[in-house]
Order: sequence, then structure tokens, then C-alpha cells
Amino acid sequence: MTGVTEMVDIAALATRLDDAQRFARATPQLAEPLTVDDAYAVQAASMRLRYARGERRVGIKMGFTSRAKMAQMGVDEMIWGRLTDAMMVEDGDTIAIADYVHPRVEPEIAFLLKAQLVGKVTIPQAVAALAGVAPAIEIIDSRYQDFKFSWTDVVADNSSSSGFVLGAWGDPAQSIANLGMILEIDGQPRQIGSSAAILGNPLRSLIAAARLAEAAGDPLKAGDIVMAGGATAAEALAPGNHVRLSVQNLGTAEFSVK
Repeated sequence: MTGVTEMVDIAALATRLDDAQRFARATPQLAEPLTVDDAYAVQAASMRLRYARGERRVGIKMGFTSRAKMAQMGVDEMIWGRLTDAMMVEDGDTIAIADYVHPRVEPEIAFLLKAQLVGKVTIPQAVAALAGVAPAIEIIDSRYQDFKFSWTDVVADNSSSSGFVLGAWGDPAQSIANLGMILEIDGQPRQIGSSAAILGNPLRSLIAAARLAEAAGDPLKAGDIVMAGGATAAEALAPGNHVRLSVQNLGTAEFSVK
């Protein structure tokens, strides 16, 4: 089933999910049967509310790009969402658990574009458009009560995107196809994986991002950040946690929780 369903009140759902995100208030799973197009229409409408309050779009995030994440969420399709400047957490900073509903973290690779990347592109074209690559942690947060949702519910909720932490930008020409990744919480390894878990090579996620964003009328441009998607299953956060990601050859990213 495709297309936006006439009986679905896109604006009302967008406001509901925006309020849930804005006030860190859980909302029941959506009762409305959403198509994929419905879900992305709700996402776009909710993001317009945030832009109207002064937030600025700075890129996009990809989701469900690893087998571990697909298994965890029970899906077999990639999804994507928008990133804004308000979601950026400086490397080493502290977040407040009260600002989230069900916060979790994923180890990722991030890309910084120096040129637009639009439509169907090759890996060499994607690399040529890059200004840098970095270790990154995404803070995801489903706003649904009891952590119950369908995958279209997730898409509508900006694909659970809530925050991101970036390490230092490195040389985009280096190979990132199979880098070891260790996600530690309070000094203990909680997830150990490889960047190869992201579609076999995170650059494939960037290629998918270019295609999907352009199809949605929100193409990737110079200066955009693209989060490639989780390389492992997500880990839940609690007050007092210190989170650190180490990526082979790329470096680290970290933050704390209060």
C-alpha cells in the first residue's frame, strides 16, 4: 500500500509526535494504519514544526542498516530521518535523561559532505563528495509508550532520531569498510562490532541516503552530516552513564548522562 491516505490526519499526528519529542512525554502507539508515504509525510510535517521554532536541518540519519538492528526491530527495510542543530551533542558533553523517553545509543560512522550528493551515485562519487568521516554515537529515542510501535510508527517519529555525538573528522579517502568498533558504557564493553555490519560498507548507506533524500525532495547538500546507521544493537541509557565509542583508525566519541 503506497501513497498518502486521505483518512489519516497528517497534521494532527505530526503535532502529537512533535509534542512527545518536545516535552519528553510518551505517547500511545499510533492507532491509524499508516502507509510508508503516510509515515514520511508525518515525519516531514513534524520536522517543519521544529524548523518553525528555529531549529535548522543539518543532515539525515539512516536506520535499520545492520542485520543486528533489523533483528532487534523486527524489520527488513532501511529507514531515514532528519537531523537538526538542536540534536547535536558536543563530544564529551553531558545530556539529561529527563529530556528523553526511552533513550538508547548506537555506534555509528558519520559523513560530512563538501558537495551535494543527489540521486543514484557510485561509491567513488560518494567518496569524492566527502569532506570527512568520523566516529559517531547516535542517541535514539522512541516516544511511544511501553516501547511499542510498528516500523511505520518509527518512521513517523523521525525514525527515532534524537541526538548525535561526533568525534573528530578524519580523512574521507581512508578505508572504512571493516573497522573494529567498541561501545563502552561506564568503562565496560557493551557492544563490539565492525563497520562492515552497516550494509557491508558504510558508504553504501551514504549512497542510499543520497537516493532516498532526493526522492523525498530533501536532497543532500554541501555541509550536510549523514549518520550511516547503527553497527550493532542499541544499548539503553541510565542516569550516571558514561558512553564512549572507539573506532579503529578513526578515534573516539563520548558523552555522559545525568
